[in-house]
Amino acid sequence: MKNIVIFGAPGSGKGTQSDKMIAKYGFEHISTGDVLRNEIKNGTELGVTAKRFIDQGQLIPDELMIDILASVYDSFGKEHKGVIFDGFPRTIPQAEALKTMLATRGHKVAAMIELDVPEEELMKRLLLRGQMSGRSDDNEETIQKRLTVYHNQTAPLIAWYANEGIHHHINGLGELDRIFSDICSVIDQL
Repeated sequence: MKNIVIFGAPGSGKGTQSDKMIAKYGFEHISTGDVLRNEIKNGTELGVTAKRFIDQGQLIPDELMIDILASVYDSFGKEHKGVIFDGFPRTIPQAEALKTMLATRGHKVAAMIELDVPEEELMKRLLLRGQMSGRSDDNEETIQKRLTVYHNQTAPLIAWYANEGIHHHINGLGELDRIFSDICSVIDQL
């Protein structure tokens, strides 16, 4: 079982590369963004609460996210090939909570794969995505808030996972197939 944390700033290509990993390796996928957008769309209590945080460019409270993740993770059964965690963890306390949640199931994160993309490229990608998808959170003001939150609260995870011995840096700028090949080199060595 190869549980993977796919990591990077908003717009770094986590979803795109996750899709390619799912197709090649048969992994399950938990995109906290997709889970939350679905809850918001359905107008659930969680969705209403989450929307308040997202509209402010803030992170969802840890306890709420861990409960959601544990439920989705358990829905895959005990014999899956691994799960890609996309958009979580975003803080060191979340990484510690994920480690604990997996450990109680006899599992662990095998690798944290960081997609590193320059900020000006991230802004271009996200604005384009917003135009194409109609996602309301892909506007310049909210993107800037999300990038600031990423740099202040999320980027410290790189050092945390490096200390765990499972951080892998990938240059996320360039051809999709080259980026995916670099990711496969990491996964194939796990």
